[in-house]
Amino acid sequence: MGWRERVAREKRAAYRDETYWGRPVSGFGDPEAGIVVLGLAPAAHGANRTGRFFTGDRSGDFLFAALHRAGLSSKAVSRNRDDGLRLTGVWISAAVRCAPPENKPTPEERDACLPFTARELELLDAKVIVCLGAFAWDAALRLYGIR
Repeated sequence: MGWRERVAREKRAAYRDETYWGRPVSGFGDPEAGIVVLGLAPAAHGANRTGRFFTGDRSGDFLFAALHRAGLSSKAVSRNRDDGLRLTGVWISAAVRCAPPENKPTPEERDACLPFTARELELLDAKVIVCLGAFAWDAALRLYGIR
C-alpha cells in the first residue's frame, strides 16, 4: 500500500502535471459481459495513475486495439478514465488491485485480493475468462478451487 501511494506522490516526469489515482483499482466494463479479461495488477504509471486497468500504458495500447478490432471496445486507445471508452461484452480486471513494486505482485497480495475478484466474477456471471499471464491464470484456478 505505501509503495503505490509513494509512486502517486513521486510521479514520473512525463506525468508530473497529472493527479494520480494511487488507490486500489476495481474492474470495469460491461456489467452484462460474457468475457472477463484478467490481468496481473495495476501498472505503477498506468492504472495506478489513471484508476482504470490497462489505461494509459503500452499493454493497454495492445489490448484496446485488439478489443476495438473485435468490436468489443468503442476506442482503440485509452489514455484516461474519462476518455469515453466503452466496452461491450467485456469486463476487465486483475488478480491484484494495488500496483506492486517492480510490477511483481506476491502470492500474498494475490490471495488478499482474491475475494474482490471472486465477488466481481460472481456478479458478472461471465462464461469466459481470458487470463493474461501465469499469475492471473493461477488466481483464476484458485478462485474456482482447482488449486
